[in-house]
Amino acid sequence: MRDASPERHPVWLVGAGPGDPELLTRKAERLIYTAEIVFYDALVSPDILSLIAPNAERVPVGKRSGRHSKDQESINEMLLAAALAGKRVVRLKGGDPSIFGRSMEEIAHLRAAGIEVCICPGITAASAASASLGLSLTLRGMARRLQFVTAHARKGEALDLDWHSLADPNSTLAVYMGKAAAADVSRQLIAAGLSGDTPAIVIENASLPEERHLATRLDLLPLAVKTGIGDGPALLLIGQAMDIRTATAAAQQVEAQVREE
Repeated sequence: MRDASPERHPVWLVGAGPGDPELLTRKAERLIYTAEIVFYDALVSPDILSLIAPNAERVPVGKRSGRHSKDQESINEMLLAAALAGKRVVRLKGGDPSIFGRSMEEIAHLRAAGIEVCICPGITAASAASASLGLSLTLRGMARRLQFVTAHARKGEALDLDWHSLADPNSTLAVYMGKAAAADVSRQLIAAGLSGDTPAIVIENASLPEERHLATRLDLLPLAVKTGIGDGPALLLIGQAMDIRTATAAAQQVEAQVREE
């Protein structure tokens, strides 16, 4: 009589959000606690890692700029091996798994082996940053479009972005992993037609106690990043809606128009 194969559970890709454990979804918290093995990114905060059950296995697989603990192929294989062994697997990713999280590479690898994959979304850094700043990423009449891009490029390669599309004065641009590329982002957007005095904010460690931010303008963004931000992960927010006085005045004008209608 052959031994029964171990029961296979879905692999869950879980969004850890921006770092504050109170911003986790209830579902994410449950999945983290009930997991038998958790593969987690470098940017997942210690407070969130403390939610892992004491008897669960913890596997760091995080990537930071220039410092990769595991390559993506190795991570794929580790997830597959744990799933085939019948373990309840959680792949814990910073922010939302589906926003610059390389989720599809892991999903495709697991599905090709017949493993079911489920996603539990998380709050993305741009949403957490705007909440901390007390600003809206979109604003009627001023920011009709919201664009998310990543400034991460392969070593030695230039950023391959549609700068003319991104240089939209009626949008808000969120640049993930943009700290090292701030000078390039500033230069390219200005060259594509966006005014140098466009409001810009760089925010580091959004949602965490050590959060700090610096409001500046697009042409001064590289200086702001260089002098006002530390070693933590940072997000760039660019657009007219990122100026609190202008945004407040625009919102009040819209409110007055609505009252008149």
